[in-house]
Amino acid sequence: MNNRILAVDDDADILKVLKANLELHNYQVDTADTWQKAREVLALSVPDLIILDIMLPDGDGMEICRELRKDMAEVPIIMLTAKDKISDKVMGLESGADDYVVKPFETLELVARIKACLRRVKSPLNEEQIEVGNMKIDYKKRLVSVSGHNIDLTPKEYHLLCFLVSHRGEALSRETIRKNIWKDSHIYSWSRVIDVHIQHLRQKIEKDPAKPEYIITVSGAGYRFMD
Repeated sequence: MNNRILAVDDDADILKVLKANLELHNYQVDTADTWQKAREVLALSVPDLIILDIMLPDGDGMEICRELRKDMAEVPIIMLTAKDKISDKVMGLESGADDYVVKPFETLELVARIKACLRRVKSPLNEEQIEVGNMKIDYKKRLVSVSGHNIDLTPKEYHLLCFLVSHRGEALSRETIRKNIWKDSHIYSWSRVIDVHIQHLRQKIEKDPAKPEYIITVSGAGYRFMD
């Protein structure tokens, strides 16, 4: 089944172009020119990805993104905006967006970003679930549990954990992690961001975060998930 995308923008011409071009790339596309109409679409079914304009007539895109994250944490969101300041990109990503595309944009670039976002949310393994030690990841339900207790992970923490697990035993550099989990290297000090996310993951899944058994630091290389 083709991935379904919800495009939300108050510009009718942009919606028309988005729908036509994305359908050429075999995506199913629903459109909405207001947040209210988007809510009506979302009430019927959850899309595989949302393209969200940062400025809508009946809502602020960043606030809407935060609202969406409460109910559909794993659905990728690409912010679409005319603003190209670094501070705006930071705010967009911190509101929960997975990526940020500035108008005017090239369709091929947008499609590439869509594909990258969709790849990150797919199960990293062919299995529906996997158990490592006392930790269990249910890819179908997108649930992580430790010793039978569900763990509350942010979307980025979940994607990071799944990526590490899919490369168990491998020493992964921070740059490799960045390229697979994050996109824009000009926004943050990536090493620090990755280290903070690793620290948060350890606090949630490790018995003793100070002596990790799952996510091991590899001196001079990066991180390795236990074999």
